[in-house]
Amino acid sequence: MKSQRDVAPDAIEFEYDLAEPPEKVWRALTVPELLAAWMMPNDIRPQTGSRFAFAGPDAAIECEILDAEPEHLLRYSWREHSDDAARQHPLDSTVTFTLARTVSGGTHLRIVHDGFARKAAVTMTSAGCRLSLRGAGKLIAASNTPHLLLRAA
Repeated sequence: MKSQRDVAPDAIEFEYDLAEPPEKVWRALTVPELLAAWMMPNDIRPQTGSRFAFAGPDAAIECEILDAEPEHLLRYSWREHSDDAARQHPLDSTVTFTLARTVSGGTHLRIVHDGFARKAAVTMTSAGCRLSLRGAGKLIAASNTPHLLLRAA
């Protein structure tokens, strides 16, 4: 497994210090209804080896939980499929959320999405997708305001 500082050159990485405790952040990442509120509809079960899917805008995004340590680590594969002939190379990547309790009782959240070309990462970031924090067609939270995703958790 990669260390926290060993990030692939084709990865995008975000780090935040949140006031909410790891328990609340974990719920926002692993309870289907809460995750759907800031990401996409899904049927996640945070157990290593379980498969789930996000209902993507064009097609399902198939995922498998690779690691799940409650309130500490969530890592899953992310494979986008599309019927669109223009998208010849589906996104086959990995998303890792690392949570650490801060001295104030909040959470240091590190998010790494890797496994795709640097060009795709820059395009996604500059297009405002960043962490796919969209719901019902509107932006819920930008990457610099992750605390918004935790309001319902």
